[in-house]
Amino acid sequence: MEKQEKIVSMFDNIAPTYDTANRVMSMGVDKSWRRKACDLAYEFYAKESIDKIVDVACGTGDMMDFWKKRSKANSINIGEIVGVDPSNGMVNVAREKFPKFNYHIAKATEIPIKDKTVDILSITYGIRNVVEREAALKEFNRVLKEGGLVVILEFMKNENPSLLGKIRDFYMNNILPKVGGFISKNLEAYEYLPNSIEDFSTVENMKNELENAGFEIVYTKSFSMDISTLLIARKK
Repeated sequence: MEKQEKIVSMFDNIAPTYDTANRVMSMGVDKSWRRKACDLAYEFYAKESIDKIVDVACGTGDMMDFWKKRSKANSINIGEIVGVDPSNGMVNVAREKFPKFNYHIAKATEIPIKDKTVDILSITYGIRNVVEREAALKEFNRVLKEGGLVVILEFMKNENPSLLGKIRDFYMNNILPKVGGFISKNLEAYEYLPNSIEDFSTVENMKNELENAGFEIVYTKSFSMDISTLLIARKK
């Protein structure tokens, strides 16, 4: 089985317990990161009416719900919110939780949406699971309107960790896999998380990849001991 298919199969397997494990492991703090990402994106896009928001690697749909809730808080009208994910298991959970949204079972490199029709595209804690990242970023550029935004929330690799960063790494490597493994009964899946971060990109590399794919960086910020990083980039 190729690497991308293996990752999708793993997410199919842990889909039923994914939300519970996530909330316990992040202690709910991921909610503040998601809220911040949505509010800042709406601020940078600066439009009262938005045709389409697409959440790639949408998983069980949480980010889509944040886009909807924060649009109301910011008095923004949204035509459509679409979730894209290659995992049937995850999307089935999302459909049960949020039946009003639209979904596509598809890879990040093959988004079944027309050119230049998307206002905002987000991918939260999913870009490191995309094997062909360069192709995915070009695909994001293709579906976005001119001036559209890509919003990335991710656990980035830290090459020179501070003391707090070392505490983060200890938590990620030693505690988090055991907690996630216990809840999901799938230790291998949650051992994948710290390994995937270690194998992933630094913030600077991610910025360069976005720029090479035709974006300009408008915002970068790391939260909570550099656990999570938010990148917002605009299609040139």
